[in-house]
Amino acid sequence: MTFFQLLMLGASAFFAYKIYQHIQTLKDPEEENNFSSNEPRTADAFSTFDSSSLVEKADDARENGDLDKAMAIYSEANIKEPNSAETLFKMGYTLALQERDEEALEYYKESLELDKENPFVHQAMASIYRKLEEYASARMHLNASLALDDTNPITYFNYGNLLNDMKLFDEAKDMYNRAIELDPGFAEAKEELQKVSAK
Repeated sequence: MTFFQLLMLGASAFFAYKIYQHIQTLKDPEEENNFSSNEPRTADAFSTFDSSSLVEKADDARENGDLDKAMAIYSEANIKEPNSAETLFKMGYTLALQERDEEALEYYKESLELDKENPFVHQAMASIYRKLEEYASARMHLNASLALDDTNPITYFNYGNLLNDMKLFDEAKDMYNRAIELDPGFAEAKEELQKVSAK
């Protein structure tokens, strides 16, 4: 699996847990009993798909490689349910796959503003900053990701790659070793460790 696939897998699990937590706080609509037949109906009431269904359709389009279609559907979901950290993250992720890095960062920032406890947004932002050679920003976001979750081997692997780019080889080795400690079968980390050890 690529970094972006692993990132999306972890992020999807994180958001699914957040949704589960939210659902536990909801009351039965019958208990609420605040619906009035005299209230005007919004456009959403007539829509075929709710925002979660739209996000699922966008996910399918993205996984099938139709990134423009995915982005259009995510945008529709974002209109129907504004300020969804998950939708904004996925919009950023889709833009990153299209190498529209600056736009992706804007959506990631919006997502992070809504969900400051999400380590995957920090990782995604760090990946783009590393690509743009804005190493200080990349390092800041990887540190933030580790502060939220220091048990993810992918984060240490990505940190090792960043430090390798920065020519901080001893620190990079430490990060690769930590990734391997957490996941002894992490072949990519072992390969990078071998390369950096030869420098």
